[in-house]
Amino acid sequence: MTETHPTEPTDVTLSPPSAPRRPHVWSRPTGDVEDPYAWMRDTADPELHAYLGAENEYADRWFADHGETIESIYGEIRARVQETDMSVPVAHGDWWYVSRTVEGLDYPIHQRGRTRDSATEITLLDENVEAAGHEYFDLGAFDLSTAHDRIAWSSDTTGDERYTLRIRDLSTGEDLDDELHEVSNAGVAWSADDAWLFYVRPDAQDRPSQVWRHRVGTPDAEHDELVHDETDQRFYVTIGTTRSDAWMVIHSASTTSTEVRLLASAEPLAEPAVVFERRDDVEYVVDHWGDDLVMLTNDGAVDFRVLAASTTADWTTPSEWTERIPHEPGRRITAVDPFAGHLIVHEWAAAQPRLRLLFRDGRERVVDLGAEPHDVGLATNPQWTSEIVRFTTQSMASPPSLFEEHVESRERTLLKRTPTPNVDLDAYRSERVWAASADGTQVPIDLVRHRDTPLDGTAPAVLYGYGAYEASLPPWFSVARLSLLDRGFVFALAHPRGGGELGRQWYLD
Repeated sequence: MTETHPTEPTDVTLSPPSAPRRPHVWSRPTGDVEDPYAWMRDTADPELHAYLGAENEYADRWFADHGETIESIYGEIRARVQETDMSVPVAHGDWWYVSRTVEGLDYPIHQRGRTRDSATEITLLDENVEAAGHEYFDLGAFDLSTAHDRIAWSSDTTGDERYTLRIRDLSTGEDLDDELHEVSNAGVAWSADDAWLFYVRPDAQDRPSQVWRHRVGTPDAEHDELVHDETDQRFYVTIGTTRSDAWMVIHSASTTSTEVRLLASAEPLAEPAVVFERRDDVEYVVDHWGDDLVMLTNDGAVDFRVLAASTTADWTTPSEWTERIPHEPGRRITAVDPFAGHLIVHEWAAAQPRLRLLFRDGRERVVDLGAEPHDVGLATNPQWTSEIVRFTTQSMASPPSLFEEHVESRERTLLKRTPTPNVDLDAYRSERVWAASADGTQVPIDLVRHRDTPLDGTAPAVLYGYGAYEASLPPWFSVARLSLLDRGFVFALAHPRGGGELGRQWYLD
């Protein structure tokens, strides 16, 4: 029997709408499944419209009675946000680069100078200027040439994700005549002599699928050359360079399979070479580490391992690759960033993200961030030869912070912490707990609360979790959440199976 309800609740504080239920059974290979809400798939059903209308009216009436609280919380959140801000200048080549935002402006301004203190002296690109006259603006590529005298930049002003690629002469601040339309936001790559620019075009279904080579100084794409055409519609194409800038990387990837092509940046007219032919369920990425290439792969390693091969060997032959970091079940390696003297390994271990340093002589160490549940990731580190590494970290009780650390001495400096005016950060506590699932499996949960809120089961709680697609969800800081904590709530971030926090098996399970 179909349940009904009034479309206009007489007392919204006592009688919120209840979704009607209709008997329905899905017949699946794993067994029948009852779904009393399957009828909602029919969006033309008048009863669905009536139910949604009742929900909206109930919500409007409920919020109308809490106007004072709404304004109070809105004011708290606004008071804790600093709208005018500037990134910490970063050295790259002979310049210091910075991006900044200004209160009242919608987009960042990108600048540089010869010293750290003069990093805002020269404006490279003001997104607010480029966005003027458009209802929509999105910056895609923003890539310096090898000589740092030009920038390849692209923009989308319609929202259709098809970008226009331009080249700006940084000595004049003017764009060259080069203007390439219908470009994907899937990376660009400069040749070593800056004479060629590689980019990606989409197919009719907007899938990034073709890599093209453009001669800098020609006004359009009429004479551009097709370098790679990915005809398998399961695969998406991106292009970029290794951290050393010595190689261009054409990366073709489906959900569970990868194929990488390499092209020396100094030989832009050569044919890209396939590292390993694509195989079902085998993923890999390749970067450059001095005399070696390094590969992160799940070939024979469900949670990935790291291999290396000499650049002078036939690195298209699997036997030339040797294991540098072995597979460890439950330690999910997600990325590897090579510097001249060390590797930085991004990984999840014990349901925590972390950075591990591996040196050429075999030494290694984990960047120490303490026991508090946190997120961590590399910041902008364009200098390949640097022994100083910048990284960002945050927790549910600490706002995003930028540090730099000397990889040998471990000397660490706080460069910047996201400003949180009118907030006493010492008033909040975050910690990790584990809860037993129905089958006894221990599931990690990260908690944050006000220091005066007890953890004895008496406080109200908000539980948030996402377990799908192997997505790992690290803790994050939120000024809006503080208003909840100040009112005695506990916020809990669960890491259920389906995510990748405890390795790929956590997802497969």
